[in-house]
Amino acid sequence: MGGRLVGDGERLLRGLAPLDRAGPESLAFLLSPAYLAAFQSTRAGATLVSSDLAEAPGPPNRIIVPDPASALSRLAGEEERAAASGVDPTARLGPDVALGSECSVGPYAVLDQGVTLGARTVVGPHAWLGAGVVCGPDCHIGPHAVCYPGARLGSRVVLKAGAVIGGPGFGFHRETGGPQRLPHLGGCVLEDEVEIGSGSCVDRGRFEDTVIGTGTKVDNLVQIGHNVRIGARCLIMATTGIAGSCEIGDDVVIAGGVGIADHAIIGPGAVIGAKSVVFGPGRVAADAVVSGYPARPHRTFLRAQAALYRLAPHAGALLRLVEGRGDASADDTADR
Repeated sequence: MGGRLVGDGERLLRGLAPLDRAGPESLAFLLSPAYLAAFQSTRAGATLVSSDLAEAPGPPNRIIVPDPASALSRLAGEEERAAASGVDPTARLGPDVALGSECSVGPYAVLDQGVTLGARTVVGPHAWLGAGVVCGPDCHIGPHAVCYPGARLGSRVVLKAGAVIGGPGFGFHRETGGPQRLPHLGGCVLEDEVEIGSGSCVDRGRFEDTVIGTGTKVDNLVQIGHNVRIGARCLIMATTGIAGSCEIGDDVVIAGGVGIADHAIIGPGAVIGAKSVVFGPGRVAADAVVSGYPARPHRTFLRAQAALYRLAPHAGALLRLVEGRGDASADDTADR
């Protein structure tokens, strides 16, 4: 971690704990100046502290690191219990399935014809991998996850329980007899180190592939439509919906509950605030921070909200003035 020890290097520590709950055998952590009061009163045996806060009053035993959050993540990273390699007797493997070394296929999992698993890939209980699915090495396919035929997963991809990859997109043609489903003949590609949360769905493309870029992390309950292209290292949070044919650049952050309409373009490094809506074929500029309905520059949205709240107490007077019903200065207490 590149840390520097200050204080008692012989102190025995047995676990991690927040500042206010730490005891003499705990390593606590100071991630922000907002917690300096708790830092000063903590009973922790030692604390992780940034270089900027190294001299702050508080407990004497410290490990000074450039980035406490990163150091904490590395310390707290739980090694998942390695699944025993091999195929459970209840699993079903179709013809021409190829398993790399040390793979694990759990109870009642189904691998259809021609599935390929890279070395050390784990397939959880009741998961289904359709015909021709390819998973690179060190993937983890959670319980009840589904990969439709032809989906392609790179190395170290994680699908949490119930994720659905490569299903047909929501595409219909309206005809006299009712909506008719359009064929979806494209694929679905998850590049290296992509993570897809529980209950999230990534649809296959109609004629071209849906692609999720390297290192992108998708939270639970997210819908990603057909033909969407998402760049590398993006963070997409829960209950977001991304409609078909959107293009999202690298390093984009999309907060919870965002709606992005079809054919929208989100530039690299953009941040979209929670509950915002980007209408298609709208465009969000690179590195922009937007929020609201419809999404607009975040500061503009905040100014508009502030103006609305200042106006609200006077709404009744303004209405009377517009309608010519008397003195606009009348008391509006009843309207508040």
